[in-house]
Amino acid sequence: MTRKYMMLLAGLIACCLTFTGLVFADAAPAASAPPAASAPPAASGSAAPLPAYFSGANDTTGKPATWPDPTGGAAGVWATPAGDGKGDVPSTLAPTDLYDRIAHNLFSINMVWALVTGFLVMFMQAGFAMVETGMCRAKNSAHTFAMNFMIYPLGGLGFWVYGFAFGWGNWFNGPVPPGWYSSLGPGTSVLNQGIVLAGKYGVIGTKGFFLGSSVGDTAVLALYFFMMVFMDTTATIPTGAMAERWAWKNFVLYGLWVALPYCIYANWVWGGGWLAQGGVNWHLGHGAVDFAGSGVVHAMGGVIALAGAIVIGPRIGKYINGKPQTIPGHHLPMAIVGCFILAFGWFGFNPGSTLAGTDLRIAFIVVNTMLASFGGAFGAMAFLMMRGLKPDPGMMVNGMLAGLVAITAPCAFVDPWAAMVIGLVAGVLVVLSVAFFDNHGVDDPVGAISVHGVNGLWGVLSVGIFANGAYGAGWNGVVRDDYVKQYGSDGVRGILFGDASQLAMQAIDCVVLCIFGFAMAYVWFKISNLITPIRVSKETEIAGLDIPEMGAVGYPDFVLAKETADKSAA
Repeated sequence: MTRKYMMLLAGLIACCLTFTGLVFADAAPAASAPPAASAPPAASGSAAPLPAYFSGANDTTGKPATWPDPTGGAAGVWATPAGDGKGDVPSTLAPTDLYDRIAHNLFSINMVWALVTGFLVMFMQAGFAMVETGMCRAKNSAHTFAMNFMIYPLGGLGFWVYGFAFGWGNWFNGPVPPGWYSSLGPGTSVLNQGIVLAGKYGVIGTKGFFLGSSVGDTAVLALYFFMMVFMDTTATIPTGAMAERWAWKNFVLYGLWVALPYCIYANWVWGGGWLAQGGVNWHLGHGAVDFAGSGVVHAMGGVIALAGAIVIGPRIGKYINGKPQTIPGHHLPMAIVGCFILAFGWFGFNPGSTLAGTDLRIAFIVVNTMLASFGGAFGAMAFLMMRGLKPDPGMMVNGMLAGLVAITAPCAFVDPWAAMVIGLVAGVLVVLSVAFFDNHGVDDPVGAISVHGVNGLWGVLSVGIFANGAYGAGWNGVVRDDYVKQYGSDGVRGILFGDASQLAMQAIDCVVLCIFGFAMAYVWFKISNLITPIRVSKETEIAGLDIPEMGAVGYPDFVLAKETADKSAA
């Protein structure tokens, strides 16, 4: 083992020891936690105190802490229709007893919804693997598929060690609307530590490293799972843009790192951070609004992919005399099947982001998601044909994915007609964007930068254009009396529906995302290249990465087309 790998191993061990210390430090009382009441607050006047699960606050009279609750038993009461007479006796239950059981069922329904939709998002990894591998050459199929496979555990390890704490460690202290409650259960109240500047600008969370005992609550773990599979979507996007030349060891380091930029930025938008607080602090709409992650997930992945593609450089043979050449993928049917898997998974991605199966807005979210995918695929096909080109199947796949990416932020806030428009624009944008990056020396074998980066930004901006105000009242703690008087409630609305300030906040969000994400990624890829080379050798790239990098070929029973160095010379 060389000296540099010994140093890297020592550094990783030191990091693990450091974070292990943070886990035990986690158990200390939270300095930034809201003060716990000696008794649950009363609803009003002399009314009886509310149950503890209304607030998630622990009793301070010396009783054992209720939260975190590792069984969920404190979140209301299970209904027990036991036939032996040892369970509930319906005729003896008071209204408060019935409410306890209703509340428990509410949390249960929401948790099952979040978990099942999270399962769909996890399965999207198979779709990404098929799309990317199908659009790459057969000689790199095992390597490309393996990256999409291993990014799941590698990214997940980083999220477990530090990512969740950075992104959601102070989640419970973020701005919320009046009457808000945690849909997964009151135990998320333990996510209450973070760094807040000037008392109002959340920067990063600091609780939940290694999922220590201080956050060992059923609601927290459900939130953790859902957010982890979202992060892995971001993590897998650069594997497409950097495919067919990315050295495996460098990829592994990236997989352990990618949770860092993702979770810091996610804290700013989804973790109650300073971009989410743009409404209460700067009076810009409802702050940064990104319902399911056009920006947080997709644009961040696209921006990281752009930095990586620039640093790693184009594939051999992509540019001849400065002109981009088409390098066909080896299996378009595989890519199309992968697209269908992703489209199916998006029915978990977007409606699951309610974190509540009891939120009936999921019907709109599902239909808007579907319509935008139609618009994206149709828009890409029609635009190609209007320009006298053939309806390229790969570009139609990217058109559908672009529509899905774009609708991810506004899906809960727009009318169905607007979802179709957003998808149509995305389908055109992806065609123009792929050509733009090709003509400017950025080699992206699968169009990931255009699908996720460009259309992720379009999705974030579209909230500020098409949001109609019907949903999201009080979002990010914003309730404006003049809007309530005029419209009856203060839902998220864009410039077409009376709130230009929301578009301004969405634009700020996009600028911050691009600068932060690109800077973090560009510096990382440069540094990681010093640790272990980011790119394989010329000989390996020409021969194919499967055997040199992975020790196995994707298609051992087939004779693959050979490329010569002369033919492939850039």
